[in-house]
Amino acid sequence: MFEKINNDLKDALKSGDKFKLSVLRMLKSAIQLESINSKKETSDELIISVLKKQVKQRHDSMTEYQNLGKVEVANDLAKEIEILNNYLPKEATDEEIDEVLNDAFNEINPTSMKDMGSIMKYVSSKFSNVDMTKVSNKVKERLTK
Repeated sequence: MFEKINNDLKDALKSGDKFKLSVLRMLKSAIQLESINSKKETSDELIISVLKKQVKQRHDSMTEYQNLGKVEVANDLAKEIEILNNYLPKEATDEEIDEVLNDAFNEINPTSMKDMGSIMKYVSSKFSNVDMTKVSNKVKERLTK
């Protein structure tokens, strides 16, 4: 994955796409910084982790800029998110989440909200890219029925 990012960075440089180039340079440096800080080799898991953090930061910033009426900055952040999302694995669908949740509930047999952590751990072990907020809401909904 790191090689793909490097190749896309070179392509952006050759084609003169300054916006994409700056996003990819930022991503590459964030990956390298995380690799140094965590004392881990650059792996796909590390890259995905960095990508998720970067997307989340931009999404939060985009919301803030929209609230402040700075639409142009928010639109640029949306474009950055779009570029970064190209490197993330496809996110799990609602149907896939529900299927894994059914398995988790059958295996763990939760009785109260105290079991939520076990269910969340089970679900996160089954997916490489899932919106855990969505999963959390679904688990809470099921546990409070």
